[in-house]
Amino acid sequence: MIEMLLVLIIIGIIASIATPRLTGLIDKARGAAAIGDLDAIHTDIVGYVAQHDSLPPSLATIGWGGRRDPWNQPYMYLNFAGAIPGNARVDQFGVPLNTGFDMYSLGEDGASSPSIMTQASQDDILLGDDGGFIGLATRY
Repeated sequence: MIEMLLVLIIIGIIASIATPRLTGLIDKARGAAAIGDLDAIHTDIVGYVAQHDSLPPSLATIGWGGRRDPWNQPYMYLNFAGAIPGNARVDQFGVPLNTGFDMYSLGEDGASSPSIMTQASQDDILLGDDGGFIGLATRY
């Protein structure tokens, strides 16, 4: 009986050590999946521009309309041609991240704001520098 109790205690200790590490790995995998999706969407947008000489009006136009990020949120796309001025994503200096369109994932919290420096935008996975950067907003 004592041996069984010791085995259960050891298993509990190992599980308590492994759980946070597993959670961290799951978060990294979700971020990597969102980065891969944004890269694929960007490639499809570049292909659309090459064929039609204009940006797609929505993600549905290029076949990404119903796709969701790893946190089950829709991917965000803003074509500046038809957008309300001032809705472009900006860095810490107020400079827009992109020139023609914005594209990003809302991240785990499902919230965002135009400035990537706000708390709501810190976990966003975004496209910046017109495709030169795809990653976590805090690393931009």
